Amino acid sequence: MQRLTLSALILLPLVAACGSESGSSSVGSKPGSQAPVAGVRWSVDSLTLDGKREQAPDSAYVKIAKDGKVDGNYGCNGFGTTATVEGDSIRFGNAQSTDMACEDVPMSFEESLRRTLGDGPLKAETSDGKLTLTSGSGDKVVLSEEEPAPLYGTTWKVTSLVKDGTARSLPSDSVDKAWFTFDKKEGRLAGNLGCNRVTADATVRDGQLTVGTPGTTRRMCDGSLMDTERTLLDLFKSEVSYRIDDRTITLTSENGEGISAVASK
Repeated sequence: MQRLTLSALILLPLVAACGSESGSSSVGSKPGSQAPVAGVRWSVDSLTLDGKREQAPDSAYVKIAKDGKVDGNYGCNGFGTTATVEGDSIRFGNAQSTDMACEDVPMSFEESLRRTLGDGPLKAETSDGKLTLTSGSGDKVVLSEEEPAPLYGTTWKVTSLVKDGTARSLPSDSVDKAWFTFDKKEGRLAGNLGCNRVTADATVRDGQLTVGTPGTTRRMCDGSLMDTERTLLDLFKSEVSYRIDDRTITLTSENGEGISAVASK
């Protein structure tokens, strides 16, 4: 594993040296490439705490901008902070986060990740598209570089419902069941509403998504599954705006209701 020298990583853009030997890497870049750590969205793969490794939820990530600003997600709740670089270590400032209760993500994991990232300075190392942050006590966060997810062909897993600008996690019996994908060639949306499958014509233009009358299967499901289905069906019956931020998509209708989904790994 190669030690990553993080000096000037946050505040200075990467400058590739002409005529450098093949396989060499620049300051702030991953070995064997010219891609800087700053400006990259890093998906959290796992957290090792007191020698015990725990897999991270799909939605957990950290992204460091070149100006030192940091945004991320602990698995359910988003957070923002700053990063300070000292040699080959990085220290995150006090984080401000949302305060949602998420039934699909153990709050103990969120708290452990929050505490580990705040236990700076953290030693940073990279190898083969991986970033490892290690605290002074030996706890580790392992992350992988993520490519932005394309609108078409991606399986988008619904993680939360949005109303009046406030997101709430899906009920526990809907977690990992609601998803959708877009087929560009067929001009179709297909997926699952949590209980029933759904298909519909879909037209994408200028950041707007127009979905035709959806066709669904006719299963009856209990409780919150049907509530989630009704919310999704109402959204799919209207024109909605969409925004992709790396591997997260948000669909928002004219009345402010919407959904947030992440690209499945």
